[in-house]
Amino acid sequence: MLIVVADDLPKTALELLRAEGWEVDARSGRTPEQLAGDMANADALVVRSATKVTPQIIEAAPKLRAIARAGTGVDNVNVDAASARGIVVMNAPGANSISVAELAMAQLLSLARKLPAADAAMKQGKWDKKSFLGEEVRGKVLGLAGLGRIGQEVARRAQSFEMTVIAHDPFIAAQVAAGLGVELVSLDDLCARADYLSLHMPSTAQTKHIFNADRFARCKKGLKLINTARGDLIDEPALVAAIQSGQIGGAALDVFTAEPTTDHTLQQLPQVVASPHIAASTREGQELVGVETASALRDFLKTGVIRNAVNFPSVAPEEFQKIQPYIALAKQLGCLAGQMGEARIESLGVRYYGELASGQHPLILNAVLVGLFQAILSDTVTEVNARAVAAARGIDLTESSSTRSRAFRSLLSIKLTTSDGERWIEGTVDGVSPRLVLLNGVPIEAPLGGTLLLLANHDQPGVIGEVGTILGRHGINIANFALGRGAGGAVGVVNVDEPGEQIGDNVLKEIRAVKPVKEAWLVRV
Repeated sequence: MLIVVADDLPKTALELLRAEGWEVDARSGRTPEQLAGDMANADALVVRSATKVTPQIIEAAPKLRAIARAGTGVDNVNVDAASARGIVVMNAPGANSISVAELAMAQLLSLARKLPAADAAMKQGKWDKKSFLGEEVRGKVLGLAGLGRIGQEVARRAQSFEMTVIAHDPFIAAQVAAGLGVELVSLDDLCARADYLSLHMPSTAQTKHIFNADRFARCKKGLKLINTARGDLIDEPALVAAIQSGQIGGAALDVFTAEPTTDHTLQQLPQVVASPHIAASTREGQELVGVETASALRDFLKTGVIRNAVNFPSVAPEEFQKIQPYIALAKQLGCLAGQMGEARIESLGVRYYGELASGQHPLILNAVLVGLFQAILSDTVTEVNARAVAAARGIDLTESSSTRSRAFRSLLSIKLTTSDGERWIEGTVDGVSPRLVLLNGVPIEAPLGGTLLLLANHDQPGVIGEVGTILGRHGINIANFALGRGAGGAVGVVNVDEPGEQIGDNVLKEIRAVKPVKEAWLVRV
């Protein structure tokens, strides 16, 4: 067994692999040509972020069974090329959660006690106690915008400082928060009550610049902001203005919109503690990432057990060919359901009709989860790890089949139960094209894909005209307009041409103001 390690890995990780009697070729700094030559007899490849695993590298390794990325992101690995070859790609998600959580706490304490400024003054030979009057964090309210792995670790540490912890996470189960002793609140309530606010949200179209001038104006005056998550969560010029006005009392930032930073206005403010994206940069964090990667790789090569894979496991070619169109449909339906408002997800039910009802299809259920989580999370979620992510978030899963006759050869039905009600949608594959055939329990016939405006309205005249007028006034072209009517009212699906970010909150607000419209959602699938 030959394992090629193309980037630096801790000695403990290398020893773990060599202990199995395997040959480990560990050398960093190879050129792509050198690496390709060394891969001729390789069974596995381990990389960090420096090495690019291209289709050419994969093609040069006929025996390759696994690619292990010692880290979270797999942007430097061509996952599609690996999947086409049946090669498992695995990573080490969450291995650095403690490191990030500890930096968030260090930032919080630095803001509370003005340590960076005090240290800088001392280095200048100044002894100025009066300028550095701080405050205790005991009894203060810490707001967490996001209660995933890192947010949960921050909560535990803050509670040991006797802080009151509240959180906003519309996608975490209530029982998970309750088990942590954390109160779940709305984002507005979070901002209004928190003395310190730590961001642990994913970067999505919905969260970009979620902390903007309007949001800062609604925060508790003097709030101190901490960000170890994603730079684009914050509108940086708006934060500068909020700090300069005194609305925001300070900020500790490890991530920025542009990295390395080019505009230094924000980081140079005296109320700001800044660091160059070092949250995961600890000896222990890097060690743990390496050991976790090597351990997962060892288990796969020895026993076939797959952990932390980012692509789905291989299946029989004939079976995969049969269900592949429904895997794609499942992802789209999950993505659509995930964008129909913010709410805590409690359960997901998937039911198969027609030819699909002949058996269980875990890849299809997992694909629904992938689409769902891709709409609300920035973590890497694939068909392999989707169920583990659902379990960690307290989501109950049900998979079933029905022999009841339906109007389609095969039909996929999903029901998402949330704290805000049930979302029931169904779809089928017409030839190779996925189609939506049920929306919130009302039959409809609409193509899936692209930018969609979903409507739920009272069944009365004039709705189509008013919505079309609004879209036309904003220069938004309608590619298809499908309507459905049922006992619960009417629904509409508007496929629109959207070369840019044309449909924003202002357009949705106008549409929702149309009297018969009960709800409107913008989704991209």
